[in-house]
Amino acid sequence: MRKLIIPVLLVLLFSCQNESSSPQQAAEAVPEPIGPKSFTLNSDKMTPEVLWSFGRIGEISLSPDKSTLAFGITYYDIEQNKGNAELYTMSTSGDRFSRITNTNGGEYNPRWRPDGKKIGFLSAESGSMQLWEMNPDGTGRKQISNIESGINGFEYAPDQTKILFIADVNAENTVKKMYPDLPKTSGRIMNDLMYRHWDHWVDSYSHVFVADYQNESLANLNDIMLDEPWESPLSPFGGMEQITWRPDSKAVVYTCRKKSGKEYSLSTNSDLYQYDVDSKTTVNLTEGMMGYDQSPVFSPDGNYLAWESMERDGYEADKLRLFVMDLKSNTKKDYSLNFDQDARGLAWSSDSQTLYFISDWHALDQVYSLDLATGNILKKTEGVHDYTSVIPAGNKLIGTKMSMSGPIEIFSIDPATGEQAQISFVNKPLLDQLTFGRVEERWITTTDNKQMLTWVIFPPHFDSTKTYPALLYCQGGPQSTVSQFWSYRWNFQMMAANDYIIVAPNRRGLQGFGKDWNEQISGDYGGQNMKDYLSAIDAVSKEPYVDSNRLGAVGASYGGFSVYWLAGNHNKRFKAFIAHDGMFNLESQYLETEELWFVNWDLGGPFWDKTNKTAMWSYANSPHKFVQNWDTPLLVVHSELDYRIVASQGMQAYNAAILKGLPAEYLYFPDENHWVLKPQNGILWQRTFFNWLDKWLK
Repeated sequence: MRKLIIPVLLVLLFSCQNESSSPQQAAEAVPEPIGPKSFTLNSDKMTPEVLWSFGRIGEISLSPDKSTLAFGITYYDIEQNKGNAELYTMSTSGDRFSRITNTNGGEYNPRWRPDGKKIGFLSAESGSMQLWEMNPDGTGRKQISNIESGINGFEYAPDQTKILFIADVNAENTVKKMYPDLPKTSGRIMNDLMYRHWDHWVDSYSHVFVADYQNESLANLNDIMLDEPWESPLSPFGGMEQITWRPDSKAVVYTCRKKSGKEYSLSTNSDLYQYDVDSKTTVNLTEGMMGYDQSPVFSPDGNYLAWESMERDGYEADKLRLFVMDLKSNTKKDYSLNFDQDARGLAWSSDSQTLYFISDWHALDQVYSLDLATGNILKKTEGVHDYTSVIPAGNKLIGTKMSMSGPIEIFSIDPATGEQAQISFVNKPLLDQLTFGRVEERWITTTDNKQMLTWVIFPPHFDSTKTYPALLYCQGGPQSTVSQFWSYRWNFQMMAANDYIIVAPNRRGLQGFGKDWNEQISGDYGGQNMKDYLSAIDAVSKEPYVDSNRLGAVGASYGGFSVYWLAGNHNKRFKAFIAHDGMFNLESQYLETEELWFVNWDLGGPFWDKTNKTAMWSYANSPHKFVQNWDTPLLVVHSELDYRIVASQGMQAYNAAILKGLPAEYLYFPDENHWVLKPQNGILWQRTFFNWLDKWLK
């Protein structure tokens, strides 16, 4: 038995108890906040319990003097089946690290006040999520807001006179408003589309508010979208990165798609709107730009506005262009016109002359820079990793980075040399006691003689004289790169720890290999990208250490679709399949999903348009059309709150397998969405996953 130590970080205790309560009474009334723990392992291999014990670093905020970071770390408690986020501070050199909160309510969205004297944050300590402030050392904790519905994010005005925040506003035409004498009715009446989205029914939407900040409290609240039934930020993934103050504190720019119902379901056309705080007037800054326009960032001198822009309406995976508006001349320019990559996570240098951003190329997410004067774009970092964010901090950059062999940590980057230094070590004591498998980059020739990057992940303690079963990993999206990501469900090191070789190809339809490679998949489901999958597994299965008679295929979302399709077209290559939240019947998928722009673009349109050749090809390649060929054991996983690909898709596939007389199993979660987010559900997922594979491949 090895003692595996998860570090207990420095804790600055903060007392929230009533003055009349003794410490003993408070301890009895309030359970110990969730945090890092110590426990014992039987081996140095990853287990689901270990995976759920890593600290997860959240959003980072840089102090005004560029010396200190404030950020959250979330830990999960398996027994309590929940997580808790606490706030920490660390110097940008990494030599000072302190925990500054210690509560059960969780703290989120840290923001340094512009004068640097306080850290603002969100906490549900008082019931609903509210804005609080504290001193940088965690003392002097004080509730600032008292918004009835709670708030979901906030930002100080640069001059510290106001605060903008986002909060949910109830939809107007609810049954309870229509019939107040039926307060207990559970019925809903729909007369348009987008009545539910991602994992919730659309009974409310997010609005942007501005409030005066006086004597460390909020006053004179102003809904800047008053009487407008639109949401900002964009559901379901948008946050405060989609809203910003102008440096003079006189205006707010927010991201919004001013559409509703059917029109909202069919369009991705969002715009950037500038709201003048004094005149209370709004101007559309990106009118006529038809795709997603989002995540605005002002230059520190106020002369420029940069943002992420997609060109085409209805295409959610279009290239993320780097647009900059010169606010003096009111002209816009696409600085990534000759840059065949995405640009996201934009951040200005202090002199307003350089933009830093994250971009993927060949399945590696690196930090890049744009020189505004010359238009030159340069890659600033190298290495086998994924950077997830970058913040200029004086003469260096602060970035968050992960890989297939480790979760997110914080790094310092020299922008002149690209030298990188790790400054946070949240998970190092845990990682030091685990053995991970080797990750190898391979380029495999496809059926049309192109080169495809494929990651091969080996088991820890790999022995080339032995033979191992192998898993083909099918990526979701469909347009999302198989980069150096660290996942808390589809974790390649977890799979490898169970003595599987993982084959993870960057098949057709993934970003980071140019526009043509990315866009080939649209309208070609079941086409070239499936040939790419088979090319990858066929090439690797020829290795002497791979048992070609013990191959499996696994995947979620589009990866789940891929598994269902391969089940009817694999020519007996595979001995086991696992499909999570996959599309099985594309005809029903067209009418069941909520974001219709997705199926219109990627499938080509509705299944009833017999004149549409692209759509007819798509529906002819629906996995349910090949069930007659199914001959392999199948595990199906699906969740009730997944409104992107509804649970009946998984039920159809499972029922088909049972009716075909095949070994099949159905893992169903009534309380999860397109992901599995609760600790005990996540562990059940892992155990079921490997029990199924071990049964048929070992």
